[in-house]
Amino acid sequence: MPKITLPDGSQREFKAAVSVQQIAEDIGAGLAKAALAGKINGNLVDTSHVIEADTELAIVTDRDAEGLEIIRHSTAHLLAHAVKSLFPEAQVTIGPVIENGFYYDFAFARSFTPEDMQKIEDKMYALAKEDISVERQVMARDAAIEYFEGIGEKYKAEIIRDIPQDEILSLYKQGDFIDLCRGPHVPSTGKLKAFKLTKLAGAYWRGDSNNEMLQRIYGTAWSDKKALKQYLHRLEEAEKRDHRKIGRQLDLFHHQDEAPGMTFWHDNGWKLYQAVITYLRNKLWLNGYDEVNTPMMADRSLWERSGHWEKFGKEMFVTQSEHRDYAIKPMNCPCHIEIFNQGLKSYRDLPLRISEFGSCHRDEPSGTLHGLMRVRQFVQDDAHIFCTPEQVQPEVARFMKLLLEVYREFGFENLIIKLSTRPDVRIGEDAFWDRAEKDLQVALDEAGVAWEFSPGEGAFYGPKIEFALKDCLDRIWQCGTLQLDYFLPERLGAYYIAEDGSKQTPAMLHRAIFGSVERFIGVLIEHYAGKFPLWLAPVQLVVMNIADRHADYATNVVENMQKRGFRAKLDLRNEKIGFKIREQTLQRVPYQLIIGDKELAEQVVSVRKLNGEDLGSLSLETLCEQLKAEIASKV
Repeated sequence: MPKITLPDGSQREFKAAVSVQQIAEDIGAGLAKAALAGKINGNLVDTSHVIEADTELAIVTDRDAEGLEIIRHSTAHLLAHAVKSLFPEAQVTIGPVIENGFYYDFAFARSFTPEDMQKIEDKMYALAKEDISVERQVMARDAAIEYFEGIGEKYKAEIIRDIPQDEILSLYKQGDFIDLCRGPHVPSTGKLKAFKLTKLAGAYWRGDSNNEMLQRIYGTAWSDKKALKQYLHRLEEAEKRDHRKIGRQLDLFHHQDEAPGMTFWHDNGWKLYQAVITYLRNKLWLNGYDEVNTPMMADRSLWERSGHWEKFGKEMFVTQSEHRDYAIKPMNCPCHIEIFNQGLKSYRDLPLRISEFGSCHRDEPSGTLHGLMRVRQFVQDDAHIFCTPEQVQPEVARFMKLLLEVYREFGFENLIIKLSTRPDVRIGEDAFWDRAEKDLQVALDEAGVAWEFSPGEGAFYGPKIEFALKDCLDRIWQCGTLQLDYFLPERLGAYYIAEDGSKQTPAMLHRAIFGSVERFIGVLIEHYAGKFPLWLAPVQLVVMNIADRHADYATNVVENMQKRGFRAKLDLRNEKIGFKIREQTLQRVPYQLIIGDKELAEQVVSVRKLNGEDLGSLSLETLCEQLKAEIASKV
C-alpha cells in the first residue's frame, strides 16, 4: 500500500502499485489532463511510471520549467518521426533540447529545402493531432545495437556502442517510430500543441570536422500558441536588431574572408568603440587602477610555465622567429604577473590593480564565428587585482559596486548573477575552496543583489562569479566575470613581503566587466537597435542646410560644436530638407540641427530629435547646456 506525499504535504494511500497518471487522476480531472510527467524524490519519470513504495511525488505540467523542457524534448522526437515518415531514407542521430527550443541532426542524401521544412512541420502537426501514445520500452545494449542496425540507423548504433556493456537502455515508441532516449516524454503527441521549425544548418557528426556533415533542423516549442507567438515576435525583433545588419546600415564595421573573425572598424564604429573604451578607462582610473600595455606575443616558455600552453594550446596562434616559438596572447594574465614581479612588493603595496585593454587572439573554429559576438581578434577589458587573502572580500565588494554602476549606465538593469563553485577536477585543498567560496558569497550578499549557485562550474584553480545581463528582448548575455586564483601567481613566482617579513603568494582576482569589447558593442547595438543614447552615439548631431545660402553658417555651427567636444557632422547635400531628415533619421543620429533663413537671421538653430520631437529654435549656448546635461545623465 504505497503512501504518496504531495508537495503541499498532503498524503494519499493506494491499495496497490499505482502509476503517476493514476495518482493525477485521483487528485482531479484537470490535473490528470495537464500531467506531463512526475517528479519522484527529485527525479523526473514518465506518467506511466509505476510506484510500489512510499514516496514523495510532484505532478509536472506545462507550468513547470521541467514540463516545458519535456515538451521541447518530445517535440524533437516528433520532428524525427515526421522526417522519417516523409523521407524514410533519412537517418536520425541526436536531438537535444537547447535554449528556447530543440534541434535534430539528420543524415540525408540531398539537402533539405525550405519547402521540405514546411512539409515536415505540417506532418508534425498532423502527428500531434493523432494524439499517438508515447510508450517507454527497455532493451539490453547489444539488442539495441542489433535493432538499430537492422533498421538501417547506423548513427544510433554507433551512439549505443559507446554505452557500457551491461547498460539497460530506454527507447520511446510513438506509432511506427522508435528512438533511443532517457526520457521522460509526454504521454502522447497530443500534448504538443505549439511549435515551429525555425532554420536549417550544417553540423558535423559528433561535432568533429573530420566527420561527415549532417543537416540540423532547429525548432522551438512552447506550452501554448500565445507563448509561441510572443517568442516568434521576439525572433523577428532580434532579426531587425541584428548587429551585423545595423553595422552595415550605420557604416560601423565589416568582416571579410581575408581576415576571418577580425573586425574592420569604420570611422563611425571606431567612434563608438572609443566612446565605450574612454568611458570605462575613466571609471577604472577613478577606482584606483593602473593601466598598462603588454606585448602582443610572448615566448612559448612563458605560456608553458603558466599552464596555458597545455590547456589552451590548440586555441593559440603560434609563430617562430630566430628558432624560438612564440604565441600570440589569448589572454593577458601571465603578462600582468610579469609586471607585478618587477620590483619587490610589500603588503603595504597591496592591493595592486592592473588594467589593460589588451588585444587578444584565439583560433576559434571558422564555423563558430558570428559578427562581433564570436571573433578571433578581440580586446578584453582585462584587469587583475593582486591582494592579500584578507583583502579578497573587500576587493570583490568594490568590484561588484563598479560593475553594477557600469551596467546600469549602459542601460542594463536586469542581471543574472551566479557563483560557480568547486568542480570535481580541481587543484588546492578543500580548506582553500571553503574560504574562497565564502569570501565571494559574503561579497554577493553584501552587495544586496539576487544571485544563485552554479555548483561545479568554477575554474579548476578557484571559484568565480559570472554576470549575465538581459537586453530589451530578455536575451541573456554572459559578459562580466570575477575569478579568484592563488595558483597562477605561485606558478609564475609572484610574491610579496608580509608584515612578519615572510614571502607570501598574493591572491589574484581576474576580473572583466565587458569581457570582450567587441562582443559587448555587439550587444549594445542590438539592445538599442542602433539608436544609441547621446553619450554613446557615433554621430551625436548633424547640421543640415535648407539652401546653399545657409551653408557657411551651417559650417560654422558644426565647427563650433566640434570645438565644444560634440561629435557633429555636416550635411550640405543638394537635396530637399525632407529627404535629408529621413536619411539622417535612418542613420539614427540623435539630434538634427536645421538651418534656414530664420535661423541664419537670428543666429540660432532649429532642433529636431530622432524620435521626431521638435524643440524649436535654440541658441547654441542653450543647446549645448541641454546636450551636456543629457550626456552627464547617461539617459
